Amino acid sequence: MKKYILGAALSVLMGTAAHAETIGVSMALFDDNFLTVLRNGMSDYAKTLDGVTLQIEDAQNDVAKQQSQIQNFIAAGVDAIIVNPVDTDATAAMSKIAADAGVALVYVNREPVNVNELPEKQAFVASNEAESGTLETKEVCRLLGGKGKAVVMMGELSNQAARMRTQDVKDVLATDECKGIEIVEEQTANWSRTQGSDLVTNWLSAGLEFDAVIANNDEMAIGAIQSLKAAGRSMDSVVIAGVDATQDALAAMEAGDLDVTVFQNAAGQGKGSVDAALKLAKGEAVEKKVYIPFELVTPANLKDYQAKN
Repeated sequence: MKKYILGAALSVLMGTAAHAETIGVSMALFDDNFLTVLRNGMSDYAKTLDGVTLQIEDAQNDVAKQQSQIQNFIAAGVDAIIVNPVDTDATAAMSKIAADAGVALVYVNREPVNVNELPEKQAFVASNEAESGTLETKEVCRLLGGKGKAVVMMGELSNQAARMRTQDVKDVLATDECKGIEIVEEQTANWSRTQGSDLVTNWLSAGLEFDAVIANNDEMAIGAIQSLKAAGRSMDSVVIAGVDATQDALAAMEAGDLDVTVFQNAAGQGKGSVDAALKLAKGEAVEKKVYIPFELVTPANLKDYQAKN
């Protein structure tokens, strides 16, 4: 009887070990509000799964470091890799490294340049960037009545999201109902609140006049708010828009400072990337592009949004 019990216990342990899976995760940067929510979404979800372990590394915005992390994950024998790319133009090389090793790879949040040529066992999980800047700018256009002057604050230009959101802005402002809005300046503030504040301070110091700030993300929008308030500008006189619906952004909206944001489900992207990685590691089919929907958030629907999220 003892032998039987011991054998059964050993069988259970071996079964558990056989199903244990490790996913290596390389994040572009830990010190970023949105990416922190994304990272926590992965970690929290993985804790609900039996036998799934995440090994999460910070690439510190260094492409070479991120590539090295991918190579180290492969050497360590992980079952799959999730990458939030530092530079979306550098992903073809990363895809090749993983494909040559036969390890499943999932890009999350930032669209890889080779998204339409991803090898087998690779996928992309994010939100469709064609929606984010479009929703944001249409609301700005509505608030301005289709007329006025706007400045555009761009994220890191090495990121596809920054380029696409900026193009979305221009596409909306080229439509008949919004073509009365002129972009008087556009510059990058690299997704940063501090850089966003500095950029708007420089524009104000130069005497630039504008009726709206259209930012590629909430952090830069919050930086703009800080700068405008420091300069004594009434927040009722300017429309401020961002993307991500971070907690800080929602607080700014409640305070009457932020007029528009677009919810990008970071936690949902994190969960989706883990699911995709596990399926690919098992040889299961996954769509090459998995999109999590965006949602417009304004003062008018803020309470409803908060209630359901």
